[in-house]
Amino acid sequence: MLGASLNKVFNYFKSRWQSSWNYSLWALFIFPLSPLVGAVTLGIVSLITWLKQSRKISRRPLNWGFALLSLLLIVSAGFAQDKTTAFLGLFNLLPFFLLFAAHSDLIQTFAQLRQMAWILVIGSMPVVIIGLGQLFLGWSLKFEILWIVLAWTIRPGGNPPGRIASLFLHANTFAAYLAIIFILALGLWLEQWRLGIGYWRLGISKNSVPNRQSPVTSPQSPLPFLFLTVAVITNFIALIFTNSRNGWAIAIFACLAYALYQGWRILVGGVAAIVSSVLLAAFAPLPVAQVFRRVVPAFFWARLNDDMYPDRPVALMRKTQWEFAWSLAQQHPWTGWGLRSFSQIYKAQMQIPLGHPHNLFLMLSAETGFPSAFLFCGLLAWILITGIQLLQKSKYINTKDRLIFFSYLLAFVGWILLNMVDVTLFDFRLNALSWLILAAICGVVHHYHEQERFVSR
Repeated sequence: MLGASLNKVFNYFKSRWQSSWNYSLWALFIFPLSPLVGAVTLGIVSLITWLKQSRKISRRPLNWGFALLSLLLIVSAGFAQDKTTAFLGLFNLLPFFLLFAAHSDLIQTFAQLRQMAWILVIGSMPVVIIGLGQLFLGWSLKFEILWIVLAWTIRPGGNPPGRIASLFLHANTFAAYLAIIFILALGLWLEQWRLGIGYWRLGISKNSVPNRQSPVTSPQSPLPFLFLTVAVITNFIALIFTNSRNGWAIAIFACLAYALYQGWRILVGGVAAIVSSVLLAAFAPLPVAQVFRRVVPAFFWARLNDDMYPDRPVALMRKTQWEFAWSLAQQHPWTGWGLRSFSQIYKAQMQIPLGHPHNLFLMLSAETGFPSAFLFCGLLAWILITGIQLLQKSKYINTKDRLIFFSYLLAFVGWILLNMVDVTLFDFRLNALSWLILAAICGVVHHYHEQERFVSR
């Protein structure tokens, strides 16, 4: 069984580091705790892969698209009003294109998808525990080793206060991380659940055969399923206490998507009823809302309709930021204002510091121009469409492998939705994680297309 059990993952970690992929797994495992060590390791792995597979990587049309996008971004930075800041902003994109290209060649099998998902889920547990301790036990810490090799900053009560942030700088950033991990953990949990059901049915069928001499072989250890159950629950609890509306929405969307994929109509109806109740409590006319507010905790509906933060300045509203970003894009439609320029212009106009407009695609339109933004969206669409086509049409994917691939596609869609209401680009861990998920999808798609072409010859 391809990397499906936790015991195999642990044994995998004990084995010698014999390939670049092993180093990437170790980097992903320590990434949440030490971003610098994880980044250096991934960078070395990418460099080695480029040196070994440069011709193969350079022949892929998708990588040509990212090369063209890189050129457009450099040209945009050259036309920026603040060229230094714009060229520094390229480091949030160009190195990750190289990371993507290298790992899309390195990752080729569903076994690697499982290994990567397992490592991410296991690595998330210390971060979640620290976050829960931060919020409920008042944990605080300021710890550094050799400057930023290991730098932990834990603020008691969270950041903002009352919202769990763990080792991340802000609760929204932590929520984005948890949302992606929750999707992968839930996919692994469903896979383990399917395996358990399959062994149970196999046991019944074997025991029903008359005169059978030997009992049914013991299927598998329950440890992976139990661990994933704990991981899914704790990640979901932490996601709730980030108090992030975006994180809540992505988690609910993921649950509905998995339920539809599994054909669990009753569960879909139940989740839809719960969501409808919360939305009615938040946004329905007052007489109707009051009925639902007797059941739905104010923690949820007051956060959704902003009653929890009634004095929020207009300049901090997402609608205001989006309209401002769109107006900037219309003024400089070809090359934009330059990367990282939005915060400076917005502060000068609104007198409020703001790092980004809470929409990645509007931000790229305003800062790099429409050609770069449209090409970026087109490349993402290409990845998503080819992934969906492989899931639907390929006869070379085993039934047991479809769920893990669906999980990665769902994580990709979740990342897109997150970046429509926020920007995950500026947290190195989130940025690297998102590009690795894209690389995993592309690597598997390319590998199986190569198989199809080979068989058809």
